[in-house]
Amino acid sequence: MEGGNNIMTNIKLFESKKIRSQWYFSVVDIIGVLTDSPNPRNYWKVLKHRLTKEGNQSVTNCNQLKMESADGKLYLIDVADTEQLLRLIQSIPSPKAEPFKQWLAKVGYERIEESENPELSFDRAMQNYMHLLVPNVPSRRDPLGLGTNSAEAPLHYLSRSEFAPCRCSQ
Repeated sequence: MEGGNNIMTNIKLFESKKIRSQWYFSVVDIIGVLTDSPNPRNYWKVLKHRLTKEGNQSVTNCNQLKMESADGKLYLIDVADTEQLLRLIQSIPSPKAEPFKQWLAKVGYERIEESENPELSFDRAMQNYMHLLVPNVPSRRDPLGLGTNSAEAPLHYLSRSEFAPCRCSQ
């Protein structure tokens, strides 16, 4: 019993400390899922070169982390956080990337509307909060309760893939 109490004491030590963390995704894996390219590594190389010429900062800010590959070994690979990932997806001409692009456009439009009418922002926040309390209640934006609320990204494409994000502390 005392061992369990000690664990709780150790966990409570973190409650007053800020722990920084961020999700990272393998860029090559994302490209492979969205493009069905036979060589996603080469696709990324060409896309990275094109984006660099255009002055895209997402490529410049792309980090590398060691991730396990299919052969079980760890290799340094290009990774992107969520913001960088969404910027990269906008640059990929693919039917699978299109739902992401439409979602980004819709959410961007909604945020512009909310900046002009702050009441809309409050309504959205309340709607999201109520959805957390009672998850399967249909909303004004999703009257059938199908989960097509614009606040939800079309992540069903990514959830079918075989990659998983890497949760890394900074």
